[in-house]
Amino acid sequence: MQNFTIMNNLPPLAERMRPKNLDDYVGQQHLVGKGAVLRKAIESGTIPSMLFWGPPGVGKTTLAYIISQTLARPFFSLSAINSGVKDVREVIETASLLKEQGDTLPVLFIDEIHRFSKSQQDSLLGAVERGIVTLIGATTENPSFEVISALLSRCQVYILQPLEEDDLLSLLDKAQKEDVVISKKNIVIKENEALLRLSGGDARKLLNIFELLVNAFEGKKIEITNKAVLDHVQQNMALYDKAGEQHYDIISAFIKSMRGSDPNGAVYWLARMIAGGEDPLFIARRMLILSSEDIGNANPNALLLAQACFNSVNVIGMPESQLILSQTAIYLATSAKSNSATTAIGAAMSLVKQTGDLPVPLHLRNAPTKLMKNIGYGKDYKYAHSFEGNFVDLDFLPDAIKGTKLYEPGNNPREHESKEKLKKLWGDRYKY
Repeated sequence: MQNFTIMNNLPPLAERMRPKNLDDYVGQQHLVGKGAVLRKAIESGTIPSMLFWGPPGVGKTTLAYIISQTLARPFFSLSAINSGVKDVREVIETASLLKEQGDTLPVLFIDEIHRFSKSQQDSLLGAVERGIVTLIGATTENPSFEVISALLSRCQVYILQPLEEDDLLSLLDKAQKEDVVISKKNIVIKENEALLRLSGGDARKLLNIFELLVNAFEGKKIEITNKAVLDHVQQNMALYDKAGEQHYDIISAFIKSMRGSDPNGAVYWLARMIAGGEDPLFIARRMLILSSEDIGNANPNALLLAQACFNSVNVIGMPESQLILSQTAIYLATSAKSNSATTAIGAAMSLVKQTGDLPVPLHLRNAPTKLMKNIGYGKDYKYAHSFEGNFVDLDFLPDAIKGTKLYEPGNNPREHESKEKLKKLWGDRYKY
């Protein structure tokens, strides 16, 4: 009975395995590995206010705590989900008192900082500017969209990546060797694919699943297989957690349903997100991206409707906005599809990376001065509107890549018209 009571009083495995220093920290070597930019800043003892942007379970909270402990600075932690301006001001008042007394200034960690309103974020500005606190904000959303520009300009943004397979397996191995409970059990991991797949690169989710699975077995020897994982765990994975656990899986299903032209799937996953309390602007923003990424010039009106949806949701709010979201999702799902704009810019970016800064041909250069005109800038340029059909046969790419085709029209009626027009204008240069 005593051992049972002790186990019940223990924190979850993910919390028990939380690393205490940078050497024990798993992943994010591009930030905290030997010689990496953030590690250098920490070791120098001077760190800027910063934002950690990355998916759930990659160590944002842990890294913030390790930074404070490494620098021997007080650590104040708030969650934007259940904290307000009053809580922020209380921390700032405490930090101001520490400064007056000549004590070490604290680190203020705010989880889910993108959920703070503009006024809540504004309340942080003065303290950050005066250096009363060093702010570390954690967000799963692009801070360019979710954090006010004044605060964003005062913070360094660090991007945290999903953990790699080796990172996740090392966490499981460490738990089996070092955890006060797990290390006493005879556990054999015969298959790990299902464990890794369900974790989605989330260390916290991986350890939670592992602990749930281990506790489901009785007996001295525990064998973990893919079937055992799916039988014991997958049935508990249906709930949508807007804070992170299923956030990326659900939005992925929503996007793929629209891309796959299935309005039923699109509306179902939309309803799952709405019922789970997802930010409607996040949903609208993702549809705005899809309208160019997957529909593009097959139906240019898709982008206009998605933009109108985003603006309307921003003005109206919930619950009425669910009608606008539904209308737009159905329209995008039933629209003609093309990823030609996506592949074209991808090919162009790859070409730029391969060829570097190729010189602009002289006939395309701007010639605002007489000297530039004398040395050939703008010479031989032909003004398209001066020619029949507003077209002139001219080279618009650097000489080294002349004739390269980057745009491949999609197989849809609207882009078929574009293809025929390009062939008529350019002949073999745009022969597909």
